Amino acid sequence: MHKNLIITFTRNPELGKVKTRLAKTIGDQSALNIYTFLLEHTEKTIRNIDSDKAVYYSVSIREKDIWDNKTYQKHQQQGNDLGVRMQNAFKAGFAAGYKKIVIVGSDLFDLQPKHLNEAFKALDKNDAVIGPAEDGGYYLLGMKTILPSVFETKEWGTDTVFNNTIKDLQNFKTYHLEKLNDIDTFEDMEHNSTLKKLLITHD
Repeated sequence: MHKNLIITFTRNPELGKVKTRLAKTIGDQSALNIYTFLLEHTEKTIRNIDSDKAVYYSVSIREKDIWDNKTYQKHQQQGNDLGVRMQNAFKAGFAAGYKKIVIVGSDLFDLQPKHLNEAFKALDKNDAVIGPAEDGGYYLLGMKTILPSVFETKEWGTDTVFNNTIKDLQNFKTYHLEKLNDIDTFEDMEHNSTLKKLLITHD
């Protein structure tokens, strides 16, 4: 077993159930196309990192999908809100004996292996590592021990999450990765030619 663990949370890619804010502008099928693309990009980015890997599914675990069973541990998300679900995933990882755990989002066009490698390296000398997102949230969070306040009393999905998380981490040595843009609205992708090619156009 490796001492490092990468966790990613995923929604099962189903029409009308993913990227709902984006779908309001571009329609359900285009939103699904984009989510599927971002999921595949995340899998490729994580695949060769020197660590163990776990995928946590929102609804039900899929045995045959892009997450290869030999490479990825598969789990069900547990809890009523995102904070509880993330905390439970970290707890399970530490209980299994991992020393450094990083959770990363699955909707980042700009995510690269270097961000994950930098996060693990940062945990050599820091208590926590965080990757701020353009929308006021974060795309990556890493720690060496469970810091419960980070997961509590947040308005998930709002622009207050990053700042409130940093307040919770003020007594801990925290490393900041570069800011990235996660894809939640049309504005997030309107200048991205790769993603725009996935839109279904109606004549």
